[in-house]
Order: sequence, then C-alpha cells, then structure tokens
Amino acid sequence: MHAYRDQYAQLFHDGRNVVLIAISVDAADTLAAWARDDEFQYLFASDTGGVIGKTYGAHNPKYGLNTRNLYVVGPDGKIAYRAAPFREIDPTSYKELGAAIDKIAPKGAGSE
Repeated sequence: MHAYRDQYAQLFHDGRNVVLIAISVDAADTLAAWARDDEFQYLFASDTGGVIGKTYGAHNPKYGLNTRNLYVVGPDGKIAYRAAPFREIDPTSYKELGAAIDKIAPKGAGSE
C-alpha cells in the first residue's frame, strides 16, 4: 500500500480517470485510521465477510484473508489486467501495472 501511495502520482495518474480501491478483510474503522495515519490518497473498502474476495477468487478461507491480487477494471466494467498474486516486491510488477492502466486510461485523456 505504501508503494502505491509513493507512486500514486505517476502510476495512477494522480487519480485522474483512475480510481484505486484497496479491499481488505479488516474492519472499516481500522482501515480508515490506517489510511489517515499513513496519508493514503486512495480509497479503502472493508470486506469483513470476504464476499468481494470470494467473488474475485482472492479469499483464502484457511486464514480468513484476501490474497494480494490486483485487478485493473476498464471503463467497460471488464477486467483488463489481473495479477494473482500481485508481486509487490518486484519492480517489474509496477511497470506491468502502469502499462495496463495507461492502456485503459491514457495520461491526459479526459483531463482537459
């Protein structure tokens, strides 16, 4: 999450035509406190029951957690890119993610 925060302007076009939502099984108040304390620029959603994780094949019932999968959803509502699991410590993962975002939401598109 910190890598997303630190690369937000470049990777996520500073939020222009891109919405980043981090989904966790943590409670909403826990996520809100973390987002505030660590100054995250994007949204957090609580999935305490694992419904979203189960829907997207990210829920691990053994541990009651959602795995670190990443999905880029295009304006048409279809998944345009999937990394399951997302390799957050591999710098090439961010290049692949950036390319996927640029493909569906080119920098500068719609920002006039």
